[in-house]
Amino acid sequence: MTLKHSDFLLHAFDRRRALAGLALGALGALGVASPARADDFAGFLQGLWPQAQGAGVSRETFEAAISGLAPEPGVLAKPKAQAEFIVSIPAYLAGTVTNSRVSRGQSAAAELAGPLNRATARHGVPGEIVVAILGVESNFGTATGGADVLRVLATLAWKGHRAETFIAEFVDALTMLEKGYATRAQLRGSWAGAMGQPQFMPSAYLKFAESDDGAGAPDIWRSHADAVASIANFLSKSGWVAGLPAVVEVRLPEGFDYAAFDLDFPRWRAQGVERADGGALPASGAASLYLPAGANGPAFLISDNFEVIRQYNTSDAYAMSVAVLAERIAGRDIPVAPWPKVAPLPTADVKAMQQLLTRKGYYRGTIDGKLGRTSRNAVHAFQMAEGVRPADGFATKEVLARLRGK
Repeated sequence: MTLKHSDFLLHAFDRRRALAGLALGALGALGVASPARADDFAGFLQGLWPQAQGAGVSRETFEAAISGLAPEPGVLAKPKAQAEFIVSIPAYLAGTVTNSRVSRGQSAAAELAGPLNRATARHGVPGEIVVAILGVESNFGTATGGADVLRVLATLAWKGHRAETFIAEFVDALTMLEKGYATRAQLRGSWAGAMGQPQFMPSAYLKFAESDDGAGAPDIWRSHADAVASIANFLSKSGWVAGLPAVVEVRLPEGFDYAAFDLDFPRWRAQGVERADGGALPASGAASLYLPAGANGPAFLISDNFEVIRQYNTSDAYAMSVAVLAERIAGRDIPVAPWPKVAPLPTADVKAMQQLLTRKGYYRGTIDGKLGRTSRNAVHAFQMAEGVRPADGFATKEVLARLRGK
């Protein structure tokens, strides 16, 4: 079954907003406290008026938006599981980077050549990266969601997790209406409130949405060209480095000692690391060794641009799916090395591993059950200290057992 990224947007949104530097800044900038949590939905909505007024929303726009608004009961029942973090990288890529999606991506890249070329000229982001994000986020603009965004955001603000964040998003949606960026009917999206082909939250729309022709409000719902421009603008403003690949598949030399995980490309070259396709490694830039399935699977060097993709969604699985899909759309077959069969650790085991690594002084991140770079580096440091070889930073039941002293 193909994994749909839109199924997990509620969690992806929290990451995007935080990484874009928008999390609760809107409320703080208004200089007002969050509203009292009214027991009734209508009373809660009325309590949002001070925030809306502080953001420049007129009373007329505010009342029209909340008139007749009712809670969306299905939203709060949505599952909290997040596939990007609980499915192995090989399994996740198998679901997202399919031959069909690659073919559709290549067709989309050809059809959108004009807007993609203009976006690349303005922002330095390769067209295949933009198309890959468009493919993963909304199936190339065909699966944008039909939920009432105001209703969803209001419900999550009222009773949901991280309610303060969704209050700020609700106010941002009202700002879009006030400024005429969208009509009330256009505010349709996912059950988490993400909108249009790029799946932008209202805050992301206000900060990153861009018109291809520079005229009028960006239409991320109906205009492929505006969606392309907006995604490229997001990546550019998040720090994209032009000319630097996000991911390079490599071959490690025989006898590689796995002592280092973070070097620059010239130093990796000096250690005998080569591109898997026989090409040249980039001349400069920082790169981290990434072994998503351990030492027995494909090896990659991931650059700063990989981290930029993670600002769209902080999951390594998501960033890998975008990077690999982009490579395939561009006609570069990756990975060359086969994936071994691997089983992901359950979330509870990952949390236990993070706790044990914290106690031993190797991990300083959040105990969240999510395996990202900080967790990988901690596992690698533990393996090096314990003399475990290969010290590939790959979290396994054997590593957990060793941490437990078994």
